[in-house]
Amino acid sequence: MAILEIKRYPDKILKIKAEPVRIIDSSIQNLIDNMIETMYAAPGVGLAAPQIGVSLRIMVADVNSREKGPGLTVIINPEIISALGETEEEEGCLSVPDYKDDIKRAEIVTVRGLNREGKEIEVESKGLLARALQHEIDHLNGTLIIDRLSPIKREIFKKKLRKALKTMTR
Repeated sequence: MAILEIKRYPDKILKIKAEPVRIIDSSIQNLIDNMIETMYAAPGVGLAAPQIGVSLRIMVADVNSREKGPGLTVIINPEIISALGETEEEEGCLSVPDYKDDIKRAEIVTVRGLNREGKEIEVESKGLLARALQHEIDHLNGTLIIDRLSPIKREIFKKKLRKALKTMTR
């Protein structure tokens, strides 16, 4: 297993809709193992394949470091099939380091996809796991937390980023 580099905004791969996984073979299993190790090392509660530069619809999540949850969740080709309620909480992202903001999400979600063995699964969740699942599925669709900000907040973020990037290149 290996800890992989996490891509950071404005890397272009983060804005591309990821492709579905067609065959779950040893290369996919190895990718999932590396994603899990990278997520724990970051440390984070979730990771999507595009965040490590792979445009495939795979996500991993484990919220147990912050609240009681089911443990490690691996979903291939996930899709939200049900979303109820609304909650707004502070959220961060491994691909947008040093930035957090209040993000509106559904309170309860049901996600359908495949497990590592290729069996169809449904995961119903609330709390941090529901938030993590929505966040990672956003990544698979090319959406970042900054895309969920108001236009004014998004522009302020981008201005600060441009300034920081200019400072780093000097």
